[in-house]
Amino acid sequence: MSVWDDLVGQDETVSILRTAAAAAAEAVAGRALPPGAMTHAWLFTGPAGSGRSVAARAFAAALQCERPVKGCGECAGCRTVLIGTHPDVRSVVPEGLSISVSDMRAVVAGAARRPVLGHWQIVVIEDADRLTEAAANALLKAVEEPPERTVFLLCAPSTHPDDVSVTIRSRCRLVSLRIPPAAAVAQVLRSSGVDEATAFWAAAAGQGHVGRSRRLARDVSAAGRRAAVLEIPASLTSLRACLDAADHLVSAAEAEAAALSEGLDAGETEALQTALGAGGTGKGTAGVARGAAGALKELERRQKSRATRTQRDALDRALVDLAGFYRDVLLDLAGSPLARSHPDFAAQVGVVAGCVGPADALRRLDAVLACRQALEANVKPRIAIEALMAALRLP
Repeated sequence: MSVWDDLVGQDETVSILRTAAAAAAEAVAGRALPPGAMTHAWLFTGPAGSGRSVAARAFAAALQCERPVKGCGECAGCRTVLIGTHPDVRSVVPEGLSISVSDMRAVVAGAARRPVLGHWQIVVIEDADRLTEAAANALLKAVEEPPERTVFLLCAPSTHPDDVSVTIRSRCRLVSLRIPPAAAVAQVLRSSGVDEATAFWAAAAGQGHVGRSRRLARDVSAAGRRAAVLEIPASLTSLRACLDAADHLVSAAEAEAAALSEGLDAGETEALQTALGAGGTGKGTAGVARGAAGALKELERRQKSRATRTQRDALDRALVDLAGFYRDVLLDLAGSPLARSHPDFAAQVGVVAGCVGPADALRRLDAVLACRQALEANVKPRIAIEALMAALRLP
């Protein structure tokens, strides 16, 4: 067992990070480093599901590893990093639409302290593309003049300026990950107890996304939602059908967000009210109540942002499945022997391929991708999805 085991199909990346972790240990021991072996800021890029955050966490564990072979996965340093309890490793995981400047300032201030238990202070920023402009500027100051024993690990889809500012990118060492092959994903699923047939089906259906493949293999409701989405393209024979399909997608996403909110919001609100002294009596409680109002309002804002993010993520998963469907249509029309994204929906793919030509299929694929961009640009989900369904209507 090692911290690298969950980094699927990324042998080159693992080699780079192992070398850097060993070099970091040399630096801690006061020995000279080879040029470029280790640096204070790293940027992990790659498509969704490629393992950006997995790679960052594994590297953080290797840097804090207490044994000579860095990243053993068994020492206290490795285990506490992987489960998120190491005092010198801070993870910034946005639940809402963005990472605020106040959150980033707090993280940067904490990162300036000396390590308490491990060798380094480490900041892992998942979805660094969600940094607001002010938050990115706060991070830039820390990356430009880093504390002696601090390492920043950023995760983003790409190095495009829309994802990571040029100034931050220029101060980071780049680690590019690729979509893992389906066979590697299937092997991971099989090692966790999934039967062979289900493992290979989920690996193909997940389109290289390890987390999605694992969810499809274990969660019957997730497989059902995927099937409902992939039934849509062949059913779009009228405007009424298009509007019904759009309503189904949006309503399902809203229900998923509501289910998550129901499970979290009430508990968070109650815990905050208790911490702020709700229900207290006596001298001074009026001032506490006035102060609590602002804190509760901020919590409500965060909860609303999280619900919006959950809805968009659910819609995005559906759009990824639709993009794979129209890719399969194109492959069918071209007679390509390449593996299909959704081989279990070959009949539906064949129906659509029989109604459209290659140019029409490509336009539909472009429409799906444009809808993803529209949602990221804050277009109202129902408007964006209705427009997409109309564009996918069969002739």
